[in-house]
Amino acid sequence: MMAPTADELIFEHGYADVNGLKMYYEIYGQGKPLVLIHGGGSTIQTNFEKVIPLFAKNRRVIAVELQAHGRTSDRNTDLSFEQDADDVAALLKNLNIAKADFLGFSNGGTTTLQIAIRHPEIVGKIILGSALAKRNGVPEWFWDFMAQAKLENMPEPLKAGYKQVAADPNGLQIMHDRDAKRMVNFKDIPDEQIQSIKAPALIIIGDKDIITPEHALQLHRQIANSELAIIPGGHGAYIGEITTITPDFKESDLVVPLIEKFLDKEEN
Repeated sequence: MMAPTADELIFEHGYADVNGLKMYYEIYGQGKPLVLIHGGGSTIQTNFEKVIPLFAKNRRVIAVELQAHGRTSDRNTDLSFEQDADDVAALLKNLNIAKADFLGFSNGGTTTLQIAIRHPEIVGKIILGSALAKRNGVPEWFWDFMAQAKLENMPEPLKAGYKQVAADPNGLQIMHDRDAKRMVNFKDIPDEQIQSIKAPALIIIGDKDIITPEHALQLHRQIANSELAIIPGGHGAYIGEITTITPDFKESDLVVPLIEKFLDKEEN
């Protein structure tokens, strides 16, 4: 029997008025809420299409699209991780979800850090997938690359994924420029803010990730109640992010069981 596709599992989708945005969300499955937060230049599907059906077997998955990404509108402001965190918190309030677990990938991992810092009361557990907290968490070339970022260098699957669902067909350039500017201006999250996180955390990176193992280890040391997993593969391969999919892709290579085990663990 074939596993149900993400489309067959969809339970609800829509838009919420959130801090001046029309914010798009999808809800799959039933059970304890797990919020999925995508990375830069991404949509729900380009980051999470492979894992949504797996998570939705056991829990209520709420996937969001952030400002200027996918189906969510833009507001006339630069992007910030703090604002994204506040937008997600406002969306959950709108959906009457008092507390949830969060899985953020890449920029979404940094947003998840900000949710845990700014809105600890809504946070159960957090999974930080390739999350950046400090500028030294990536190689030096990354910052030169971001400073010269051009739309034509954006991975084709991400462009296609955006165009497939876009709120604004002309929004691709806006999304790209907003994401690039946010990274160029990225400031370290202060140590005391990271150390204030009480939520149990699972930190995941690939061994060939953009995020360095040293940075993941530093985060692990700073978040008291955290676990660290370094998985073979590149940036997002462990969740089947669209740019990492190869012809020999296997669902069994994904880290869903590792994440499920972490989420199901009873806290002392």
